[in-house]
Amino acid sequence: MIWRLVFRNIIRNRKNSLVIFLLIALITALFFIGNSIIGQTNLGLKRTYVDSLTADVVIQKNSDMSMNLFGANSPVIDNYVTIPVLPAYEHIVDLVSEESSVERYTSQVSGRAFLELPEISDDDEPVLLCGADPESYFACFPGIVVEEGRSLEPGEYGGMLTGERADRIEKETGIRPAIGTPLVFTSAGYIGFKIREVPLVGIYRYEHPGQFMDEIVIVDPQTVRVLLSVQVATAPAEEGSPEISGTDTGTFFTQPEGFTGVYDDYSGEEFSPEDLNTFLAGSGGEEETESSGGDWNFVLLRLKQGVSPALFIKAFNKRLAPFGVYAAGWRTAAGTSAIMMLLVQTFFNIGGFLVSAAGVIVVVNILLISVFRRTREIGTLRAIGASDSCIRSLVMGENCFIAFLAGAAGVASGALFLHAVNSMNITIPNDLVASLLGGDILHIVFLPFTAFVSFCIALFLGAAASIYPVETAVGIDPITAVRQG
Repeated sequence: MIWRLVFRNIIRNRKNSLVIFLLIALITALFFIGNSIIGQTNLGLKRTYVDSLTADVVIQKNSDMSMNLFGANSPVIDNYVTIPVLPAYEHIVDLVSEESSVERYTSQVSGRAFLELPEISDDDEPVLLCGADPESYFACFPGIVVEEGRSLEPGEYGGMLTGERADRIEKETGIRPAIGTPLVFTSAGYIGFKIREVPLVGIYRYEHPGQFMDEIVIVDPQTVRVLLSVQVATAPAEEGSPEISGTDTGTFFTQPEGFTGVYDDYSGEEFSPEDLNTFLAGSGGEEETESSGGDWNFVLLRLKQGVSPALFIKAFNKRLAPFGVYAAGWRTAAGTSAIMMLLVQTFFNIGGFLVSAAGVIVVVNILLISVFRRTREIGTLRAIGASDSCIRSLVMGENCFIAFLAGAAGVASGALFLHAVNSMNITIPNDLVASLLGGDILHIVFLPFTAFVSFCIALFLGAAASIYPVETAVGIDPITAVRQG
């Protein structure tokens, strides 16, 4: 009986019903299409960073601010922040090794410096230093493809440039960096200037390049430690002793096999470059400390297929808490580019919420008009014994049924729109946008979860818009309704 009245009233008030249907369907379609595009971008970002830079989980030291692999996630203070070194590194590695959910892991020490190629150009340019553990780093990241030369090897001093940087240098100078070309890194800190020279051993590309990734130079970890004045810990410091943050000066003047020179600032008497060369050639110094483990900034974990990173991080952080470190997801480690995409999605959905609120107001007004027009009908139903729940079911059923059809139509029209866009084979000219969307040809995948959420939003809009009109209909007095009719 109720559903017969529902269908009859929908048909009888088809103009109002059509307006409600189109409004809810439009809101649903826009929400579905927008979140499908953002979802595709998020999938592209995740694949880019997980396969090439961050892995699934990053372990870092507790800090008052959010840190990514190369600095702070706050752009205002990023240049003034030093990435903290992991405490209890060996204990952390032991915990990681015990985890059955972890497929691979590697360690990284990060920093910033200026790069000069003296045989090609005298210009310095800022770079991001990725001090990688060659023994495990490249196995963790299948998105790194070596084009020229080879990868760094364990115990070797050297650096690797991205293909984008090599292309840019060749375009600007007419000379392409060749394998063996000296790479001179310069850094400055409270101790002074550090200059370190290592040979170029390889040129690589990221299979799916992301924002700022062409600025990265992969180098041996000990070179980064020297440039950043990080002392490799060989024994725990005594309680109350001052923290040693600078490398032993002897390490700055050692010339181990595999690199050409190490230089430091000099504050004594003034002397010529020839004197400096003589000094460097004759300085014996102490042997450099080999990095057998310790003084890393991050431990990067790749999880096994099917393991939820969010659930793993939640459980693993309980085990890491005593060591003053914590595990974070790929988005935090990737930095502002990935976080900004999350903000874009949030702002888009906030905008969608405001549009939905406006839509609810319009639907409420339309339903109120419909209820007032049917005052006599509702009053008659109340007079013959219809209960409050019967009246509620009648009005609510009408709008929810329209919302159901509108939600299905909105998702379907959104899916047809995505299919039409995909069938056009639109070429994406920008490499960064192409990497975010998963290829040079625009193809937006159908995301079932986004479709389900969009459909639920349509039902919610229908139900929310019905609350006030339903209570208005229930409050109609039968006698007054018959008199007005």
